Amino acid sequence: MKIVSWNVAGFRACLKKGFAEFFNSVGADVFCIQESKLTAEQNEFHPSSHPYEYLYPAVKKGYSGTLVYSNTEPLSVVYGIGDEEYDNEGRTITLEFDSFYLVTVYVPNAKNDLSRIPSRMRFEDLFREYLSGLSKKKNVVVCGDMNVAHEEIDIKNVKPNIGHAGFTYEERNKMTELLAAGFTDTFRHFNPDKVQYTWWSYMGKARQNNVGWRIDYFIVNDAFVDCVTDAVIYDDIMGSDHCPIGLTVK
Repeated sequence: MKIVSWNVAGFRACLKKGFAEFFNSVGADVFCIQESKLTAEQNEFHPSSHPYEYLYPAVKKGYSGTLVYSNTEPLSVVYGIGDEEYDNEGRTITLEFDSFYLVTVYVPNAKNDLSRIPSRMRFEDLFREYLSGLSKKKNVVVCGDMNVAHEEIDIKNVKPNIGHAGFTYEERNKMTELLAAGFTDTFRHFNPDKVQYTWWSYMGKARQNNVGWRIDYFIVNDAFVDCVTDAVIYDDIMGSDHCPIGLTVK
C-alpha cells in the first residue's frame, strides 16, 4: 500500500497549482491532506479512483482541517482525539485498515511569539497517549505536518532558528519523547544522513535556494518498521509551501 501526505496550505488554492496532476500520477492508495481549509460544500475534488473521502474541517472557516482520500474502504474512521480544543480545529483523522491504523495529523503551530507553546505541549502529550493506545491494538502509521524540525540535520540554518517556533527545545523534546515511546521516524530510518526538506518559507527565495525545514513525517510503531519498504520526500512538487511525502508498506 502506498500512502502520500501533503500539507496543501489551502486545498482550493493548491487545486489551482497542479494538485490533481500530482494526485493522479503518484499512485497513492491513500492520500492524506493537512491544512485543507475548506468545508464539504467548498470541496470540488472528488476522484472516482478514491471514492472513500473523509473531511474534518475546523469550526473556524478557512483554518486548519484535514482530509483523506482512499481507494479502499477502512474498517472504521475516527475524527479527533477526544479533546475539544484540538478537535474543533479538525486536526486528526484515524482510519482503521486490516493491518494498521492510519492517523493523519496537523500538529498545532507554536506561533511566532511562542504563545501557543503551552497548548502545543498539551497536544503532544495527548497525541502520544492516543497513539500509544492505538498501538496496543494493532500497528500504527502516523503522517502529516508535525510542525517541528527534530534534529539539526532537519533544518538548513540551525543557529539562527534555535528557540524559534518549530525548532524550540520543547517541541524537539516532544518528538524525542514520541519516538522513545516506541515509534520510528521512517525517513530518517532509511536515510540517516540525508539532507532533504519538506517546508520552505515564502520569504527570501527560500525554496529556490533550498533553505528549508523537514517538518512533515511518516512515523510508525517500531514493530511495524520491517513492513515499510520506502519513505520518500517529493521535494520537486510545487503548489504549497510544503511538499508531499510518501510511504510504501507491504
